[in-house]
Amino acid sequence: MSEFVHLPVLSREVVEGLKIQSGGHYLDATVGGGGHSRLILAAAPDARITAIDRDESAIAASRSLLGSEVEFWQGNFADYNPQNQQFDGIIADLGVSSPQLDRAERGFSFQQEADLDMRMDRSQTLTAGEIVNRWDERKLADLFYTYGEERYSRRIARRIVEQRPWQTTTQLAGAIASSVPRKYRYGRIHPATRTFQALRIAVNAELESLERFLDRAPTWLKPGGILGIISFHSLEDRIAKHRLRESPLLKVLTKKPITAQPEETQQNPRSRSAKLRFAQKIDSPHPED
Repeated sequence: MSEFVHLPVLSREVVEGLKIQSGGHYLDATVGGGGHSRLILAAAPDARITAIDRDESAIAASRSLLGSEVEFWQGNFADYNPQNQQFDGIIADLGVSSPQLDRAERGFSFQQEADLDMRMDRSQTLTAGEIVNRWDERKLADLFYTYGEERYSRRIARRIVEQRPWQTTTQLAGAIASSVPRKYRYGRIHPATRTFQALRIAVNAELESLERFLDRAPTWLKPGGILGIISFHSLEDRIAKHRLRESPLLKVLTKKPITAQPEETQQNPRSRSAKLRFAQKIDSPHPED
């Protein structure tokens, strides 16, 4: 399963922030290729890990890496039921993993031609192709503006509706590029970036899932247990910031998010946008200040 190799971001900061302890039980809510779980086990070899992912390829890869001692569960982390288990720490690394982006057939990227898929869980029916070919123009424009923060959302939605049906990622990316002003077309990022982000978020119900997860995850922690959230865009980080602060069960440990150091961003450019926040389960829902 070497095809699913993912370099975990903020590795040192995650291990330090979770305060890994001998014999502790940790939940890796987005195990991916197993990078953060491996770091936890390296810090405390007798620690227990429960690992979750929506992607069957990620589960298979991390199972191969981490071995049978780790308990795996495939599904949406917002739907997980720990039964009577409680954890000393929980880490959730949000967004799309490098292998998902790099494997053309998954349809997450417009760098290579592929079907418009974008499903993290390939057992679900909704795909990006379904959205761009069936949703009406206004609904598409709202999606691109809300989830992609795309200023030209209406132009892009109009072009998509005029020229559909769409089959591939590269076709769609080309149409998006041709529908925006020339100056924007040759800017710092590809003009299809925000639209593809919005489609991916919608296909996987990422923000709704994150909100449900952050409502439930504090109840899964032991008193003193720590929850860490790594986000990669402002929509995720905003939800994490407010939900951690508003939870009556948590004390926020990071007033400002932790970001990658220059040496990490040089080695792993995708770490540049990563933001890490921590909060700790309090002993009482009404602690004294």
